[in-house]
Amino acid sequence: MAIAIVLGIVLVALVLFSIDVFPIEVSSLVVVCLLAVTGVLTPEQAFEGFSNDTVIFIFTLLAMTEGLASTGVVQLVGQRLAFFARFGHQTFVLAMMVVVAVFSSIVSNTVTTAAFLPVAIGAANRAKVPKSKVLLPLAYASMLGGMVFLYGTSTNLVASAAFPRFGLKPIGVTELSPVGLPVAVIGILVVVFLGPLLLPSRVGKGAVGDWVLRDYLTEAILPPDSRYVGKELAEITEGLGLRVIGLVREGQSMPAVPSYRLVGDERIIVEGNREDILRVKDLRGIEIRPDMRLSDTDLRPQDTVLVEATVPTGSPLIGRSLKETLFLERYGLVALALHRKPAIQRLTKLQMLGRLFGGQSLSSLPLSVGDVLLLRGPRDRVQELSDGVNLLILGDVEYQPPRYGKWLLAVVLFLGALALGTFKVVPLSVAGLAGMLAMIATGCVDSRRAFRVDWRVVLLIGSMLALGVAMEESGAGDFLGNLAAGLGEYGGPRMVLLLMMALTIVLSAPMSNQAAALVILPVAVGAAAKLGVDPRPFAIGVTLAASCSFITPLEPSCVLVYGPGHYRFTDFFRLGTPLTALLLAFLVAVVPLVWPFHKAGAEPSRAREPVSERMVAPP
Repeated sequence: MAIAIVLGIVLVALVLFSIDVFPIEVSSLVVVCLLAVTGVLTPEQAFEGFSNDTVIFIFTLLAMTEGLASTGVVQLVGQRLAFFARFGHQTFVLAMMVVVAVFSSIVSNTVTTAAFLPVAIGAANRAKVPKSKVLLPLAYASMLGGMVFLYGTSTNLVASAAFPRFGLKPIGVTELSPVGLPVAVIGILVVVFLGPLLLPSRVGKGAVGDWVLRDYLTEAILPPDSRYVGKELAEITEGLGLRVIGLVREGQSMPAVPSYRLVGDERIIVEGNREDILRVKDLRGIEIRPDMRLSDTDLRPQDTVLVEATVPTGSPLIGRSLKETLFLERYGLVALALHRKPAIQRLTKLQMLGRLFGGQSLSSLPLSVGDVLLLRGPRDRVQELSDGVNLLILGDVEYQPPRYGKWLLAVVLFLGALALGTFKVVPLSVAGLAGMLAMIATGCVDSRRAFRVDWRVVLLIGSMLALGVAMEESGAGDFLGNLAAGLGEYGGPRMVLLLMMALTIVLSAPMSNQAAALVILPVAVGAAAKLGVDPRPFAIGVTLAASCSFITPLEPSCVLVYGPGHYRFTDFFRLGTPLTALLLAFLVAVVPLVWPFHKAGAEPSRAREPVSERMVAPP
């Protein structure tokens, strides 16, 4: 009876995750509730997963990756990636995928994808390559890199935490590397060569939901002591990924030639989206023009906000410039940049370059209806301006400048926490918590940002751990394992391994990678026990297969690029199907070689021992 109830709850979970009527965290808690209400698990067992050591470590790991992002570690590397765009589409995609895979081998693949997304978009625009040719390889690279080391993805950590329940040792930090590294290499090469053929050349039409960012114009200046003095303009345009549309030296307008040597006190006209402009503001060696900004000492950080505001019809600012209206003195806000409707944006550039001959600045440009200003200033002054008469406030801009000065400290704390947990100096959860608190205490990351993790992941993992326990306690895992072991009579253990891995990939679409691994693990171990072979290759195979969900856009990294790349569901199927099939064939062939079915010195009787009996006294 218990087996039927658990299998029924698994079916309910599949339906809830598939129809996506409720948020994934709600569906996960429904599963926990059903397990407790039906009596399959006691309340203590049902909620035990949320206090699991690995779940706590995953939470702290996500928080620490926020510290790496806030100190600009990923951004600094990503900016250098833009250099490869000059060598062509495939060279850039190869370089991008290699760098992203390296990062995602130790950092959350979702965080890595999010950090490199604007870099990939900017490089694609500069190389005049459709974003649809670049962003899907970005997502796939982050998923492939997560298979190299234990810390690369939460799926590896969750599966490793479940191994001791089956009498297996947890996964070692580098144990997956002999298979995960060649899988990543093969996957990258497949995408680099098949991507141009199978990915669409699709350009967005600017519909609602498209990745559309306003292009702003602003004026920057190189101080005499800037580290860019004496270097070529390419250091800024290609090295930093900024679009320079003109320069002014001693009142003379100069073209933006990449080989042009920069000098001090030079004015640079920069065009870019909001994130680009804010990045210029915080770059060392480049400053927003003094009459376009307010000194940081004039404002307290907690009182300062960034907002976008548009010039409405009937505004007294129409036809007048910021300097003419004494905008800073009257409103207490500084305009960092200006956006003008795309239809006349080109005219704006010409007007600006023309005015620069006379030594005028951006603040001297008359405003028009529909212009959007990027403003910075005290929150109370913004509220005073939000009357809709002079300016219409579009909304706050959540932005924290990268703390570049602490990037090395953040890296040391991150790696130190991983080392403490890896070498068992302290438990993983304690090491992660110590690393997270150290990053907050040293100012690497703001406490609010550190706790701005995706709690859905934590709730999902805790809930699925409970479902995995129910599969074991009820005997449902053994029951399904016995059915699957019947295939061993036809194709041996390798055929059963193929079935377990294929089933994991199928379930990872509606359920998530972690959930699919936890549901199939007891089934795979039960099948190994029935066949009388070592269960470790089955458990490892299921863990790796859970990260091979390339066919649908439901994996978080794929979700991030789905809209910006203007993809359709079939785009993932077109490239993901051959990639998944090839990697699955490779895993089935190689996993038993690294983790043999018949382990030397293993006790055959233990391999055949039912899972439920081993649960009584785990090692």
